[in-house]
Amino acid sequence: MALPEKMKFGIFMAPFHCINENPTLALERDLELIQWMDTLGFDEAWVGEHHSAGWETISSPEIFIGIAADRTRHIKLGTGVISLPYHHPLHVANRMVLLDHLTRGRVMLGVGPGALVTDAHMLGIEPNVQRKRMDEALEIIMRLFTETEPITYVSDWFEMHEAMLQVRPFTKPHMPVAVASVRSPSGPALAGKHGAAVLSMSVPRETEARADMNYLWNVAEESAAEHEQTVRRDEWRLVLPVHLAESREEAIRDIRMGAGQFNREYLEETLGRPMDFDGPTDKIIDHLMDMGEWIIGTPDDCIETINRLNERTGGFGGFLIGFTQDLAPREKVLRSYELMARYVMPHFQGSLAGLSGSNEWARKRSDHTREAMNQAVEVAKQDYEGRKEVRA
Repeated sequence: MALPEKMKFGIFMAPFHCINENPTLALERDLELIQWMDTLGFDEAWVGEHHSAGWETISSPEIFIGIAADRTRHIKLGTGVISLPYHHPLHVANRMVLLDHLTRGRVMLGVGPGALVTDAHMLGIEPNVQRKRMDEALEIIMRLFTETEPITYVSDWFEMHEAMLQVRPFTKPHMPVAVASVRSPSGPALAGKHGAAVLSMSVPRETEARADMNYLWNVAEESAAEHEQTVRRDEWRLVLPVHLAESREEAIRDIRMGAGQFNREYLEETLGRPMDFDGPTDKIIDHLMDMGEWIIGTPDDCIETINRLNERTGGFGGFLIGFTQDLAPREKVLRSYELMARYVMPHFQGSLAGLSGSNEWARKRSDHTREAMNQAVEVAKQDYEGRKEVRA
């Protein structure tokens, strides 16, 4: 499957910050990173919603996006994601339309059921109803975006009586909508049902039985056809942790302790998601790289992995960096994003073709160019000598 002419690149910012750091400064670093990405020409940033466990500290992606939009010029900003079971659908639709107008069309709506069981517990929501509620809420939100007649709807967890948006979306017919998916087919099925994009939050290992990721897209297409919707591969985004440096050894050294601490202290000890690795913390990164779950290396390593993922998936249109915004020294993090923008993104966005074509054209004519330059110098010398004679 051929890659899109211009692949989208961005970040999926939960965010993740160690619990012993100043949260005010951590949030400021998140904003500064998005500003840096805007300067570098990244396409988009998706910002998460979480309410517990200490590491993921943005509780309202809409408020954060409002601040980030004021500090940036071009980058698109998405909710990554709004946990729909936590909110009345009319509130979600109205807040997103407000941002759509305030940013002149730079926002995207990403939705999910809610990733942390502790969030749902604090809100009194049973985890086994979250996916059903997300589906129900998304259907109402899409109707609010596209229908102009008042909507009455009574659910077991929210009600609407003659509800409608008093301000219509700035983006027509509405801002882009995406559904987060981990490894189950439920996310792609829901995306297909509503004609939304897919944000794949996990890449199965190549050794797993269901390593052929194309089945996820088949689910989305089948669901879309069943509900008379359409889905597009160039709107399918993969999320994978990335850290780049000038050499693979340097990249591994940069992130070894941060990645190990994140996986052990947060994923394993806080969220109760045991790893299939019981070695020391500083060796976790080697295990993750062996499993193909993180890209740690050079820009060439990243290019190679994206090409390999394209073959495995059958084709996708967006690549988002996940997890790594605070797992290495700050200057190393910023350098990693710069390397991505300078050397990886151009490879997949068609911006090198003119440069290489022009250079090849000049190389083929280098002998003629050298001869022409020598002739020009000789003519200039003769002209100079001739004028000297006239003045004499």
